[in-house]
Amino acid sequence: MANFDTSHVKNIVLLGHAGSGKTTLAECMLFEAGLITKRGSVEEKNTIGDFYELEKERGNTIFSKLLHTQWRGYKINIIDTPGYDDFAGEVLSALRVADTGVMLLNANFGVEVGTDIIWEYTEEFKTPMIFAVNKLDQDKADFDRTVAQAKDHFGRNLVVVQYPLNPGLEFNSIVDVLRMTVYEFPPEGGKPKKLPIPDSEKEKAERLHKELIEAIAENDEGLMEKYFDKGELDEDEMKTGIKKAMINHDMFPLFCISAKKNMGSGRLMGFIDNVCPSANEMPPQISKSGEKLNCDANGPTCIFIYKTTAEPHIGETSYFKVYSGTVKPGMELINESNGVTEKINQLFIVESEKRTPVNELVAGDIGATIKLKHTHVNNTLHSRGKNYELEPIAFPTPLMTVAIESTQKGDEEKLSLALHQVQEEDPTVIVEVSKELHQTLIHCQGELHLSVIKWKLEHIAKNLQVKFSKPRIPYRETIRKSVQSNYRHKKQSGGAGQFAEVYMQVEPYYEGMPDPKGLNVRGRDEYKLEWGGKLIFLNCIVGGAIDQRFLPSILKGVMEKMHEGPLTGSLVRDVRVSIYDGKMHPVDSNDISFKIAGLKAFKQAFQQADPQILEPIYQLTVLCPDDLTGSIIGDLQTRRGVIEGMDTEGHFTKVSARVALSEMQDYSSSLRSITQGRAKFRMTFAEYAPVPFDVQRRLIDEYNKVAKEELVS
Repeated sequence: MANFDTSHVKNIVLLGHAGSGKTTLAECMLFEAGLITKRGSVEEKNTIGDFYELEKERGNTIFSKLLHTQWRGYKINIIDTPGYDDFAGEVLSALRVADTGVMLLNANFGVEVGTDIIWEYTEEFKTPMIFAVNKLDQDKADFDRTVAQAKDHFGRNLVVVQYPLNPGLEFNSIVDVLRMTVYEFPPEGGKPKKLPIPDSEKEKAERLHKELIEAIAENDEGLMEKYFDKGELDEDEMKTGIKKAMINHDMFPLFCISAKKNMGSGRLMGFIDNVCPSANEMPPQISKSGEKLNCDANGPTCIFIYKTTAEPHIGETSYFKVYSGTVKPGMELINESNGVTEKINQLFIVESEKRTPVNELVAGDIGATIKLKHTHVNNTLHSRGKNYELEPIAFPTPLMTVAIESTQKGDEEKLSLALHQVQEEDPTVIVEVSKELHQTLIHCQGELHLSVIKWKLEHIAKNLQVKFSKPRIPYRETIRKSVQSNYRHKKQSGGAGQFAEVYMQVEPYYEGMPDPKGLNVRGRDEYKLEWGGKLIFLNCIVGGAIDQRFLPSILKGVMEKMHEGPLTGSLVRDVRVSIYDGKMHPVDSNDISFKIAGLKAFKQAFQQADPQILEPIYQLTVLCPDDLTGSIIGDLQTRRGVIEGMDTEGHFTKVSARVALSEMQDYSSSLRSITQGRAKFRMTFAEYAPVPFDVQRRLIDEYNKVAKEELVS
């Protein structure tokens, strides 16, 4: 493959709601450039991009793919992305390294919810954007409605560059108001005829041409002056103005295509290489330390890892963008995150699943290497003597949690290794081994994401079968009244025995509470519990009834019982324990005796102190179209949700509520079902709160039933 300098490399990411035609457009671009001789189709399951069996089965892109093409002296790197929000991590990693986004709109449906969600990500990155209205060849295609919705959602910076002459089943012509010409395509698509604009369209075309020029001029004072002087801008001036406005996120040009018929893709590619910015025309990267890093092939070498995949017999493939310098095989680069030196043994350009070795990659280019042992997604590698660490990708927080286990005994280690690989490839997957719940948990983005995780696990490890279940809820236990108790531990079995007697007062703890009445506090220890809440341990002993040296043992007994509350075996929080009296024996008293006495006295007091189960409460925000608000509120009320209010956020209605975690375990799939995927949500932990009486009774009964069954078995 020919070498390209930095200014002749363009990096684009194809974006849009599922089914908008991204993979089909990528196929067109490769075909137009002559890299493939026949266009595949999603329906025939033979596209270059969707090569995984799971993608062929589902008919949708699930994993982002890196492709590349050559067009009129430029190399265009293309990243095709999935359209479902469950795979937001794939979109975010692609946006991190792309210099232009191409947002596809389905002319049949207008602006869909996936488009809105992805748009928020592009706003975070301030990615220069192009819009392309696709599927104009279909019966229900409505260009004007789609553009009106797009302007309503994305603002007046969206400017029409092309519009279709005849959308629908007979679609074959596009009016280009930048070049003021008509492109008429043959039935098989491909290279069009260039024709003059017909008289019937001149007024509309000239109006849109003027709107385009004014939008360009208002973002550039120099061009504004030329426009006032001449009343017009030439094509080169317009291209310069559009590029500057795109870089500043002040203009989003809109084009027309039919990816299925291969109509309009060549013009779009021409605009990408002529107008869209190269990496060296974008603002410099800013390192974590605030240092600027210009995209210069002659600068110090610096690459950023944005994605990894694992393949049998090869190991990990690391995908990266060169942000500075030139990378060559044999180079040794420092991983800024861990200080490890990594040797770049091989370099590749990538065509989906195909890798082609190359001798170098310059600043601005995207490629891959293999077998980096200590390098992961979000790591920066740089030349020795530099300390660059580029800003990492902020991946979305999980929305769904399930417990996972292997169905066959003995496969635990196999499962653990497979989960590690899944997590390495997909940073939006978080694996947690919960000591508290005695479960391995997977935190992910939703049902579809989970099904892909299951597919990955079963393909990574042969004969590995897994099952998912609901995770246990991390309840807490506390008390509501003050109780005094005592316990005598006495054991005699020949020789030295065991003896300890402990008197304690157990109270519910709250910040700022006064010292206990009638007791003389001689020592105070405060423990901030790792599971939340506090334990306050007071020494109120007078007269030496118990030696000071036995107090740590009493505390140890109390703490041991706090790890397994008497109601449901949950962790105990927010109690104050005052040791105010006791007895000891000069021979038989020892640490173990006082630990047992402390544990038993605390358990006895806790059960008499009006114990209360607490449940985790989450702050929930649902973003949805206005017409779905009623259905969402109704569903939340069936989940014991407390609605706190409604507001607007962008083009969504925002519903705020507080909901118990135990009621939200199927919420991701339920919300998708209720709204046909037109809503999204986020949850953050808020507090622990008392469960209702009937729920407490049920939880205690369930715990006692399980305890009895385990005792019998």
